[in-house]
Amino acid sequence: MSAITALPPAMAEELLRPVLPTVSVEESVLRTGGALSTIFEIRFVGAAEPVVIKIYDGQWRWKQEKEIYVYRLLQQHGVGPVPVVLHHGDADNVLGRCYTVMTMLRGRPLSDVSHALDRASLREIYRQIGGCLAAVHQIPRDAYGYLTTRVLDPEPTNTAYMTRQFHKKLGEYAGHGGDAALATAVEAKVARRAELFGACHHAVLCHNDFHEGNVLVVEDGGGWQISGFIDVENAIAADPLMDLAKTDYYSVRDNQDKREALCNGYGTLPADWSERVGLYRLYHALELWDWFASIGNTAPLESIADDIRRMAA
Repeated sequence: MSAITALPPAMAEELLRPVLPTVSVEESVLRTGGALSTIFEIRFVGAAEPVVIKIYDGQWRWKQEKEIYVYRLLQQHGVGPVPVVLHHGDADNVLGRCYTVMTMLRGRPLSDVSHALDRASLREIYRQIGGCLAAVHQIPRDAYGYLTTRVLDPEPTNTAYMTRQFHKKLGEYAGHGGDAALATAVEAKVARRAELFGACHHAVLCHNDFHEGNVLVVEDGGGWQISGFIDVENAIAADPLMDLAKTDYYSVRDNQDKREALCNGYGTLPADWSERVGLYRLYHALELWDWFASIGNTAPLESIADDIRRMAA
């Protein structure tokens, strides 16, 4: 099924009719588009607040169900701001695809502005990111694993889950032609530090993609503030330090100001947090290498392999 690159106003009005039957659409603006889903900002004639329509390729219907479930779970626990789901429809419509209508949060992705923020503003934003993650992690799960509207293939312990995940990702790495010696080094590192997995005794909800592209910020009289976060398609039930590790690998990198502010905002961390985060960073790098290889994006692979090599040493 071909990607959708435009959503004419009349078609948008048809999709919105079940929830906003009287609106007049002025324009729809493509925000993101890809193989899995496409997002349009819908602007109305008059003073009505814009909304978002997210359209899914047919085979990814389960991602729609997952997003709805996770957003509502966060709202039930007072965690956010996150988009409010206003309506969701199946593929019986003018597009022939399922879609979700959500409120549009204020702000711009942090990734658009972080390079221009002064040191104090960036530290404040990362302190708030730590607080957001801590709030997400107050939501318990009864097993470890990938999340849809439930935990798929649940594991009773973090050790069982992470051992399985490393084995799976190393298999994908080999299947995509990854360096055998590097894979052996990763296996050895995991075997040496596997006891760290057992330090987590209870699974919690993890956003699992809390990087600068998914954090929205606004500037007001008091400085820069987080106005919300989005994209819960990768949510898992896991050790909360898995989330800190992904934010660290994807967005913090070698910036000690960001890391200190993130940890300060998060609150009390276990004594072994640095070692556990280090092992989870290795997992996230391996997973990212596998993902890029699977979609044929070879440009970042060498750099990620260098990261894996350093972390596996």
